[in-house]
Amino acid sequence: MGLVTSSASTNNHNLYFSKDELTKILNLYSKGVSSGEWKDYAIDFSKNNAFFYIFKHSLATPECILNKSLEKRKRKIFYNLKSKNQNKKFENLDNLISSLNRKMFRLVN
Repeated sequence: MGLVTSSASTNNHNLYFSKDELTKILNLYSKGVSSGEWKDYAIDFSKNNAFFYIFKHSLATPECILNKSLEKRKRKIFYNLKSKNQNKKFENLDNLISSLNRKMFRLVN
C-alpha cells in the first residue's frame, strides 16, 4: 500500500493576483464603470499568467487586458497592458495603472 498525500492532486501552482493587486485593479475598474466606459470584467488564471479582462460590452472582445506574468528565465514577475493600440510591459502594477489612468481618464475642457 502506497502513501497518498493531499498535495499531490490539489496543489495546482497557478499564478494569482494578490489581495492588494486585486484591490488596485478593481478601484481602477470602478472608475471606468462610473464614467460609463466599462461594463464587465473577467479574471483568468494559468500556471504562469493571471489575466484581468475589461469589457466595454458584455458580448464584445476585451477593451484591455491586464496580465501578470512570470518569466521563468528571469524568475521575475512582469505586468503587461494590452489594448487596441498598445502593448506595454511594466515592472510593477502601479506603473501600469497610472499609465492606464492617463490614457483613459483625461480631463476634457
